[in-house]
Amino acid sequence: MSVNPRILELIPHRPPFLFVEDIVSEMPDGLVARQTWPADADFYRGHYPGAPITPGVLLCEAVFQTGALYLAKRQAGTLGPDGIPLLVKINDVRFRNPVYPGDTVTIEVVCKSLMAGFFLMSGTMKAGEKRILTVQFSVAWKAPNPGDAP
Repeated sequence: MSVNPRILELIPHRPPFLFVEDIVSEMPDGLVARQTWPADADFYRGHYPGAPITPGVLLCEAVFQTGALYLAKRQAGTLGPDGIPLLVKINDVRFRNPVYPGDTVTIEVVCKSLMAGFFLMSGTMKAGEKRILTVQFSVAWKAPNPGDAP
């Protein structure tokens, strides 16, 4: 997987737990990203042997990471580079089609509102014109507290 270095500058996620490889476009209220699911990813060996599909939880994570990219770009002048995205709520996930090894998907997130420090967002994933999933989620942007580390 070839990751745009800008992504590594914006969010703390790193391979093997980075599921966004490039930013496709940006809007004032959202962002579109791309991910190609590598056929040799280790999780395909167990999900499911002989008929591999990408785990739904990883598809959701790709959407959440796209949301983190949007917030990192949006928050650059507000909280500084030390802020991190914290997922606080997931609502109404709908899976419509599976993603197979080697598939390329586009991920779109839109920030619906900001309420009491929480960004309420929606996400959509597609493979071409085929809808893969939709999800509503909330994220907080927080400066890490060193006392919180184990």
